[in-house]
Amino acid sequence: MPRGTTKRRPITVAALLDAAFELFAEQGYGATSIADIAARAGLTKGAFYSNFDSKDALFLALFDQQWRERATRLGQTLLRALEDGTPLHSADPEADRRWLLISTEFSLHAIRNPEVARLLVEHEKRGRAALAELIEQALRSTGREPAIPLTELTRMVVAVAEGAHIQALTEQAAHGTTEPRADSTMIDTLLNHLTAPTQ
Repeated sequence: MPRGTTKRRPITVAALLDAAFELFAEQGYGATSIADIAARAGLTKGAFYSNFDSKDALFLALFDQQWRERATRLGQTLLRALEDGTPLHSADPEADRRWLLISTEFSLHAIRNPEVARLLVEHEKRGRAALAELIEQALRSTGREPAIPLTELTRMVVAVAEGAHIQALTEQAAHGTTEPRADSTMIDTLLNHLTAPTQ
């Protein structure tokens, strides 16, 4: 590959990921075409296929990007919550809302397509492994440890955070309100019950 093309690749990939995030949130994963993504990014379909084999492959790259960012933020907020009781909160609720819409739709797509599901599961495992390390660090720094296997605790934290967020957004849509999310209280309760002072 020519050197100039190699240097441009990260910029091209970033443009495609940004465009995909916007379009998936606006009109849905299924309704968005590769041509749509390339056009929004100001690129050609050839540029898309030079970097991704398919729309699913692009989503999985977007998934990894979002998990890295969100796991790091969650680890930091967990540490503050454990240290001084600072409530867990989102730094960007609208971005979180859009990502939930995107990721939930893709999960349904994966459930209907076993090969896609196998790929998604592998990416989820890596994401949870990174989050588990951050949870362990946060607990260790505050003199606590999991009372159950760390992998199980991490899965529960993710399940509670995502499930509570879905409930809150559904209720907000139904009532036209912006009630505070309840997942922070639920995660606090989860950690209080499923961790203990280090022996």
